[in-house]
Amino acid sequence: MKCPACKTPDLRPTMIEALLPAMGCEQCKGSLVGLLYYRHWAEKHKPEQETSAPATVTEVPADSASALHCPKCHRIMTKYRLSGSVNNRLDVCTICDEAWLDGGEWELLEQLQLSDKLPSVFTDAWQRKLRTEASERTRQEILRKTLGAEDASKVESLRTWLNAHPAKSTILTYLYRD
Repeated sequence: MKCPACKTPDLRPTMIEALLPAMGCEQCKGSLVGLLYYRHWAEKHKPEQETSAPATVTEVPADSASALHCPKCHRIMTKYRLSGSVNNRLDVCTICDEAWLDGGEWELLEQLQLSDKLPSVFTDAWQRKLRTEASERTRQEILRKTLGAEDASKVESLRTWLNAHPAKSTILTYLYRD
């Protein structure tokens, strides 16, 4: 099998973690992980005590920008966003049930506390949540550019207060009347 990112080197057996085999590329350090092996590893792996918030990402690895072809079946792999804080995406072949991790992405998954939650990343609900968060960030950026930081902060405070208020619809009706 050839590396889907480099296109030339052959993939060689490697271990991402104890009991988690993969086929790795010595040149780009990427790995092809069988999701069946991953599921077995996840069942046996005991996650460390989780903190309430993911650790700060220290270094974001390069992400393959173009579509990748599965090294097994040669079909185009689907890209899945990891989180709203990084632009990296995991490439998955739904036919072969294999995931391609670019060099450093396993470490990134660990920093984001997602290494034990990989199947969640591939769900429509997860991807929808990321799109919603990105849309909200864009709306907030537009508000800040339009009004300035101070007024945008006031509007955000008003919005938070209004959303929690039991008479929200009455207040909105009053405001929209003019």
